[in-house]
Formats: sequence, C-alpha cells, structure tokens
Amino acid sequence: MSRKTILTCAVTGNLTTREQHPGLPVTPAEIAAAAVEAGKAGAAVVHLHARDPGTTKGTMDLALFTEIVDRIRQSGSDVILNLSTGEGGRFVPGIDDPKIAAPGTTLTTPERRVAHVEALKPEICTLDLNTMFSGSAVVINTPRNVTEMARRIYAAGVLPELELFDGGDLQLAKALQADGVLRNPLLIQIVLGVRYGAIPNPQTLVYFASQLPSDCIWAAFGIGRHEFPLLAQAFLLGGHVRVGLEDNVYIRKGVLARDNAELVEKAGTIIENLGGALATPAEARAILGL
Repeated sequence: MSRKTILTCAVTGNLTTREQHPGLPVTPAEIAAAAVEAGKAGAAVVHLHARDPGTTKGTMDLALFTEIVDRIRQSGSDVILNLSTGEGGRFVPGIDDPKIAAPGTTLTTPERRVAHVEALKPEICTLDLNTMFSGSAVVINTPRNVTEMARRIYAAGVLPELELFDGGDLQLAKALQADGVLRNPLLIQIVLGVRYGAIPNPQTLVYFASQLPSDCIWAAFGIGRHEFPLLAQAFLLGGHVRVGLEDNVYIRKGVLARDNAELVEKAGTIIENLGGALATPAEARAILGL
C-alpha cells in the first residue's frame, strides 16, 4: 500500500486580501466554515489565522481564535487544528529613526504570541524560525524568543510545526534540536516563494530535503503560481503538502479558485495521479504521533 500524504489547508493567512479574492474568509464564522469544507474535501489539517472582522487584518485576539476553534469543534469535523503563532513578529523601521517602530509594527513578547495556543490547546501550532524582510516589515524571531515559545507550546501539549523560509532557518532548527529545545521527531514545513526567502524551484526543495534531520516529518509548499508544481515535487521527494487561499488564490492561470475546498480537491487529484493517497485525519494523527 502506498504511503499516505498529509494535506494541510491554510484557509486565510494574514496577508491575502479581499481585493485578491472576494471570497477570502475573514470572520470567525467564515474561517471556521472554510476549515470544515476543506476537511470534507480531503484536508487532514487546517492551518488557521484569526482576522479582525472590521479591519480584515491578522490578529492575536483570543476571543476571535476561540470562536473559530469552537465552531470547528462543534461542527463534528475531526480535522486537525493548526493555529498560527506568526502574528506579533513584525517590526517596521521608522524612516527618520530606524530604531523607532513605525505604524504597522506588531512585535511583541513570545508569551503574547502563544497565549491563544496555551488557552485553546490545538493539536498543532506553527513556530516561525525566520528573521527576514517581508512586505514592509522585518519579521523577527530571535533564538531566545523561539526557545520561550517552544517551551510554552510543548507545556501546553501541542506539537510545533517549524516554519522554514530559508536555509538559515534550518540551521536554527538543528541548533535548537541539538540543545534539546526542540523535541524529536521534528515537524518541519518548508516555505518556498516568499520574496527574499527561499527560491521556489525544484533545486531549492531538493537542497532542503537533503539537509533535513533524518528522522523528521516534513512538508513543503509554494506561494502563488508555484503552489501546485511544488506540491507535486514535495510529494515525489517524500514530503507532505499544503494548499490554501493563504498561499495562492488561483485554481489555474488567470482563474480564481472557487474556495479553499477547490484547491484541496485539485491537490488531492494531483497526489492520486502520481500514485499517492491523502491521509485521513486519523491517519495523519498516527503519522504525527498526536
């Protein structure tokens, strides 16, 4: 029997806009409904950000995360919840004085960034390892802050999914693994195609796959038009996969996806055409040791 592939659906993120896709889920009800539908379409895991319904911007608001999680749990769906801890890491340097934070800065303490994870105890949450320029801000994830976030995530009984945006992030993951901060086996997500991050091509993915710890569980995804080509590449290299409106809004060139579920369905078709099969949530829990 062929190995099973875990498909994650990232349903909204914090950067995609309604201008890019008018059906982007923004309210807790919309985000939860999108997650449930993605699960029905074949996703074993849903990756969740919360958004302020008024501004549509990403937020760490516990009440909004709680409503999203409660709605999914009460729906009867057994999809695995993966909450983002990416909010709270952005610093916008001031023009006149770069050491003074300009509007748009969200940089906060590691305790604040994982408070919703400690309260809601999802099965998985993300843990970003990147420090890089992104959009108009510098994303900052210092080893000290990552260490504290990891400590709190593990204490809550949650599995951290390590987000790698470039080669240096893998170096940090290995260092924290060697220091005992990160527990084996690592769960790693390779992000390809963020501007100023890892280049979205097969050569980059082969490099990452060749350098990963031997006992880790890993997945990869591409941004925008690279989503489906790199999904196939990740599967062929033995990794798990991800799609969703957080990463890409098109089902094919020039055609907007109907919704997250349509992206999941196409991903499932690609995996099946390559000889694979998608893992159910129960099978994904077994693979991940949840």
